[in-house]
Amino acid sequence: MKFITEFPHQVIEHADMGIVMSDGCRLSARVWMPADADQKPAPVILEHLPYRKRDGTIVRDQFTHPWFAGHGYVCIRTDMRGNGESEGLMDDEYTEQELQDAVEVIEWAAQQPWCNGNVGMMGISWGGFNGLQVAALAPEALKAVITLCSTVDRYADDIHYKGGCLLGENFGWSTNMLSYSSRPPDEALVGDKWREMWLHRLENMQVSLSTWLRHQHRDAYWEHGSVCEDYASIKAAVLSIGGWHDGYRNTISHLVENLSSSVKGIVGPWIHKYPHYAGPNPAMGFLQEAKRWWDHYLKGEDTGVAYDPDYRAYLMDSVPPERWLPDRPGRWIAEQEWPAKNIASVEFSLADGNALQQTNSRGKPHNEAAISEAEGLTEVSISSPQDAGFTAGEYFPFAFGDELPAEQSSDDKRSLCFDGDITTEDTDIVGAPTVNLRLRCDKSNGHITVRLLDLRPDGSSALITFGVLNLTHRNSHQMPEAIAIDEAFDISLALDQIAYRLPTGHRLCLALSTSNWPTIWPSPEPITLSVESGSLSLPVRPCAVAAEWAFEEPEAAPAWNKQALREDQYSRTTETDAATGVVTTDMFCDFGENRDLQHGLISGGWMKEKWSIHPSDPLSAKVTSHWQQTGGREGAMWRTEVAAAMWADKDTFYFTASLTAFENEKEVFHRDFSDNLGRDLV
Repeated sequence: MKFITEFPHQVIEHADMGIVMSDGCRLSARVWMPADADQKPAPVILEHLPYRKRDGTIVRDQFTHPWFAGHGYVCIRTDMRGNGESEGLMDDEYTEQELQDAVEVIEWAAQQPWCNGNVGMMGISWGGFNGLQVAALAPEALKAVITLCSTVDRYADDIHYKGGCLLGENFGWSTNMLSYSSRPPDEALVGDKWREMWLHRLENMQVSLSTWLRHQHRDAYWEHGSVCEDYASIKAAVLSIGGWHDGYRNTISHLVENLSSSVKGIVGPWIHKYPHYAGPNPAMGFLQEAKRWWDHYLKGEDTGVAYDPDYRAYLMDSVPPERWLPDRPGRWIAEQEWPAKNIASVEFSLADGNALQQTNSRGKPHNEAAISEAEGLTEVSISSPQDAGFTAGEYFPFAFGDELPAEQSSDDKRSLCFDGDITTEDTDIVGAPTVNLRLRCDKSNGHITVRLLDLRPDGSSALITFGVLNLTHRNSHQMPEAIAIDEAFDISLALDQIAYRLPTGHRLCLALSTSNWPTIWPSPEPITLSVESGSLSLPVRPCAVAAEWAFEEPEAAPAWNKQALREDQYSRTTETDAATGVVTTDMFCDFGENRDLQHGLISGGWMKEKWSIHPSDPLSAKVTSHWQQTGGREGAMWRTEVAAAMWADKDTFYFTASLTAFENEKEVFHRDFSDNLGRDLV
């Protein structure tokens, strides 16, 4: 990454610009703006987050916002109410209050003398979500959005209930946010009231898991904030960006296919980070690409973005699977329209001998493909051990360490696998493969995981893409139905979007399993699935001979000026207890501790998670976590500790948590949480 120190505009920074909401609540914003903005009003770029501008997102903020300001934009990075130096309380994600606050900030900014009246919203993950959600409210001044690693469906494509299955991230993220939100404001900005603000937050803290487990089906709670409910409500121009190694890889296609406003999509090989510094490489010149977007829609300049291809994706080459890949070979491809008319559906059927047989040639558009009936398959069954799934990697890799999908062979042995023939030509898979199965189940509740694999000539098995489905949700996420035991039923499952080249000499494999721990919470009972027939519909694009697009090399403003007090580190181990047979994965991530050399604030933290299960007992599943946050200044340090656990029996989910806060090692707050919630076909 090239660090830029000289810009067209001199930049001035406000560490704590107050923005007062209509109810009197003061939000704190860190603002970067051109020094001449009062004479030459500039557009505003808003990023509205709960992650603390003073320390939480400072690494990416330093790379990003001064760069935009240096090119003629006012960048406003608000702390949402109840976080950082902002007043008030936050009790959940994407609430009406959160979105209304963002609308008020937009309206306030548009009226300032240093603003030209045009506002854009930008953000990754939480900020990517609420950027779309605010756009659906259509405030007049909001002209454009750049949304990264986000979703259009809070239920089916977030960290909660993928395919109706309870994701392990549901627990992980709730304890993460309990820890993040427990931190106090900086006394240097808010003065003597910092302790009062801190204790007020702590006394009103909630564990979001309790709310999320009360909504196990796709009800009105999840419909709120899911922009797929009404794509037409979004009027702003939308640039959607994501990564193939991120959990939110489907959104880009969904937005480009469904929005009626101006929209473009970009998918790279990245994890859950901004793509000017994300891995695996190649990173892209995200700031330059974003500037083209902003210049066109916020300044009225013709930068050519309106004529860019609708969908640009990084087509990944096959590589030996590793828990981390610093580089991912491949090439950029571009489709002027999406869905692309040149993507054909290649059909395969499941056949005897655990074979995956091709049943048609290329040529039919993927979105118009008829589903092939499998021929020649004698019923086969699978009942996976409960520890199947350990090779999956993290659902949301953050580059802490070895988080990508591992070599898949050990999970292949726990699955029912159908292997294709050795390929005689390169095959570019671009889109969402679809799997259709006729099944029988010996229990009334269960789920299936489907993995599409690249069986490489070196003997390794690499994950291409996957999908999961709670079988009680086979017809509806809103109104699930128990499975009729031992009666045949059909499912259709779209796997996650992907762009992947299967080379000549490799084989496809379709792997079915009944467990996927710890990615999804196990069914209440072990199940056996019988497969009567099945097919795979594979979206195949004509092979890209060479790169069809190129982005600039990444630029950024100079990095955060800090002193490292403790280096970051990451470890992950999986072991089987010889005496009990329990399989346990331990994860430790030390985020390090740093001192800001501009204002002196110290910040740090670490987390530990333990996921354990017995291969024969789904009710043995348990997860525990421990989070620590530290901060302050020499002689005035604070620390918070969060400890949590979750487990279940056949009928009920249970969890406990505790939150403890210390000031200079003296305990100033403690609270215990606990809840139990009935399982409702999950």
